[in-house]
Amino acid sequence: MQEIIKQNALSIEKSRSGRRGVRFEKPQHTPDHYIPARYLRSHTPRLPQLSELDTVRHFTNLSRQNYCLDSHFYPLGSCTMKYNPKAYDVLSVLPALAQAHPFAPQEAVQGTLEILYNLQEMLKEITGLSAFTLQPAAGAQGELTGILTARAYFDAQKDKKRTEVIVPDTAHGTNPATSHMAGYSVINIKSGPDGCVDKEALKNALSDKTAVVMLTVPNTVGLFEKDICEIANMVHAAGALLYMDGANFNALIGVAKPASFGVDLMHLNLHKTFAAPHGGGGPGSGPVGASEKLAPYLPKPLVEKKDGKFFLNAKMPKSLGRMKAFYGNIAVCMRAYCFLRQYDAQTLKDIAENAVLNANYVRVLLKDAFPAFFDAPCMHECVLTLQKDKMNGVRTADIAKRLLDYGFYAPTIYFPLIVPEALMIEPTETESKEMLDLFVQAMKCIFEEAAREPQTVHEAPHAQPVGRIDEVSAAREPNLRW
Repeated sequence: MQEIIKQNALSIEKSRSGRRGVRFEKPQHTPDHYIPARYLRSHTPRLPQLSELDTVRHFTNLSRQNYCLDSHFYPLGSCTMKYNPKAYDVLSVLPALAQAHPFAPQEAVQGTLEILYNLQEMLKEITGLSAFTLQPAAGAQGELTGILTARAYFDAQKDKKRTEVIVPDTAHGTNPATSHMAGYSVINIKSGPDGCVDKEALKNALSDKTAVVMLTVPNTVGLFEKDICEIANMVHAAGALLYMDGANFNALIGVAKPASFGVDLMHLNLHKTFAAPHGGGGPGSGPVGASEKLAPYLPKPLVEKKDGKFFLNAKMPKSLGRMKAFYGNIAVCMRAYCFLRQYDAQTLKDIAENAVLNANYVRVLLKDAFPAFFDAPCMHECVLTLQKDKMNGVRTADIAKRLLDYGFYAPTIYFPLIVPEALMIEPTETESKEMLDLFVQAMKCIFEEAAREPQTVHEAPHAQPVGRIDEVSAAREPNLRW
């Protein structure tokens, strides 16, 4: 046990005076020969002193404690943690792309501009929208870009009375925050008993003050808004715009074009649907698409093509301006471009259909232990809940901790907020039937443990470097340093 503790120690705790991994030639001069003495440290910094072997083992062991797509099934609901092909990583760091200077003349980066232009055109084809900007560096920034585009449009119409954005309770949590940041008041509406937008509640909320209605499609309970065309008509009849949060587009790619059911603006997550890496705080990419009447208000510049040459068009007098320095996270865009170039239209449709199939497969196999909160076929993710009378006090958080002992990363829990004790599972299309069967078996084992020996689940995890922490104290008195 002492040896295990030692292996999990911090590098500074493993330090031994005099150990080193690299030896350098003795310098000819002391540091003050190069740097004025007033800028030099008065004391040697306390850094870990380790051999090269100890250093390699330390970081290798740390990496083995991580849960990642390369090592585990990662069913994080609403995040589409699908497998990212390694070939895309290799292509995204080709020197001509990765080492291009951001101030390079456009004539010197025609290849990069061609990739970005083609990606814009592909996204237009997939969504049916008229224009796309690749500037936004994340889905949340994409949302903000979309709402600011709407604001620029209404300002140009001198329609100052539109001060409200309507957001259903099944939207992603960033939607209200985005609307507030853009200077709008948020009107929340409840869902109906079927988990979809309550049309009567929407009708009552719509007015001449409504600027935008933000819908997450499919929504956060994993359901497609079956009345989307009627909802779009209601929104447009009120003079407002329909914004679609496209973070869940993995269920629709190749199957449906949002423009065809009335969407005016939407963002996509390249780090979700389009197989770019996701997590760790970024980088992400959240391109925004707009209908023809809104396209002039998108951020500038857009990549355009004229006489066989590609260029950044900054001559957009109605544009809301820039959302990001230079032109977005190009390495992420490159990965998405590779993804789309690899597949034809039928394969993209297969991807969405398999994502939906996998989610429903998990939903049906777990219905006796963890029933879906809304008893209906889902899209790309299923939202399950607990049968409290059968759980002996075991809660969703306990199940999430226990799953770690079975070798699975936990799904999203306690979201969406309208589902009590929510377990939000998104298998994605890249997981095999065999892996889903193992996950379902683990969930059923935990259900049986809750009935026979609930304390085992309450005290999980048992096989991790760190067990249960005092979450209240951790939130109120975080200890973030050694």
